[in-house]
Amino acid sequence: MTETTSEAPWQPAGRYPDPAVQVLDPAFNKYRIVLAAVERLATGCRWAEGPVWFGDQRALLWSDVPSDRMLRWSEETGAVSTFRAPSGFSNGNTRDREGRLVTCEHGGRRVTRTEYDGSITVLADRFEGRRLSSPNDVVVKSDGSIWFTDPPFGILTDYEGHRAEPELGQHVYRLDGQSGKLSVVIDDIPGPNGLAFSPDETILYLVASRASPRKIIAYDVDGGRVRNARELIDAGPGGTPDGFRVDTDGNLWCGWGMGDAALDGVVVFNPAGAPIGRIALPERCANLCFGGLKRNRLFMAASRSIYALYVNARGATLS
Repeated sequence: MTETTSEAPWQPAGRYPDPAVQVLDPAFNKYRIVLAAVERLATGCRWAEGPVWFGDQRALLWSDVPSDRMLRWSEETGAVSTFRAPSGFSNGNTRDREGRLVTCEHGGRRVTRTEYDGSITVLADRFEGRRLSSPNDVVVKSDGSIWFTDPPFGILTDYEGHRAEPELGQHVYRLDGQSGKLSVVIDDIPGPNGLAFSPDETILYLVASRASPRKIIAYDVDGGRVRNARELIDAGPGGTPDGFRVDTDGNLWCGWGMGDAALDGVVVFNPAGAPIGRIALPERCANLCFGGLKRNRLFMAASRSIYALYVNARGATLS
C-alpha cells in the first residue's frame, strides 16, 4: 500500500494555501484552513469506498470493494493494514450509536454489524422473503434506526460482488432500531446511492445516481417516513455525486468526479444547495467522512487512494 509510480499522479502542494482547496463562494473561507494541505495517506486500492472513523482506535477503516477487503490506516503510526479479508465485497460503512461497525456487503447482499468481540450479526438480507440486491451506503439515525440504499450495482457483474438478477426494486430502506422491522421509505429513485441526514435529522439527502443528470434529492423526515421530495442539487453535465457527509453547519461535502477529470474531488454545497467550495484531487472521490480528534479532518476515498485534509468544519455525526 505504499505509493508507486503506477498510481494516479500525485504531487503534494509545495506552498500554502494549497491550490487544490478552491473557494467558489466567500462563505467557504470560513471552512478553509490556509496552512492545511491535501495529503495522500494510502494508495494501491482497486476502488476505495465507505471510509469510517474510529476515534477510540485513532484509525480509519474503508472498503476496497473489488479486492474484497477492508483496510485500516493508523493515525498514530501511518501504517496501513488489512482489517478484514474477505469482506463480503463490502461497500458503505458507518458506526451505530454504540460505536459498532455497520457495513453494506455486496457479496452477501446484506447489511451487517460487527460486534465488540469481532463476530458479525446480519441485520438485513431480505425484504418480504426476497433477497436484497447490493446494499450500498448506510447511515444511522439518533433513534438507532439504520437507513441504507439498495441499488443493483454489486450484482451487475462479478467485479464488485456476484452477478445475479435483482429480486427487488431499487429502494431506500429503514431498519427499526427497536423492533428490527425493515421497511421501504423511498422506492422511486433511479440508482439510490449516498445518503445523509441534516444535523437536526429533519432532512434526508439522497443521491439519484442514475438520474440524468445526477441529482441530490432532499426529503423532510417524519419519524420513520419521508415526504416532500424536492431537488436540492442538479449535478449538471459530467457531475457525478456519489457519497457525502454533512457538517455541523449543514453543508454537504460530496464526493465528485468521473466523466471529466477536471471535476474529480469533493464539492461542498451550503444547505440551500449552492456550491461554495471544492477540493481538487487527481482521482474521482467516491465517498468521505470526518474524523480525527475533533472531527475536523476530512478523509476522502478516491478511486485507488485515500486522501485527507484538515478543515475548519466538524462532521455532524461520529461517522
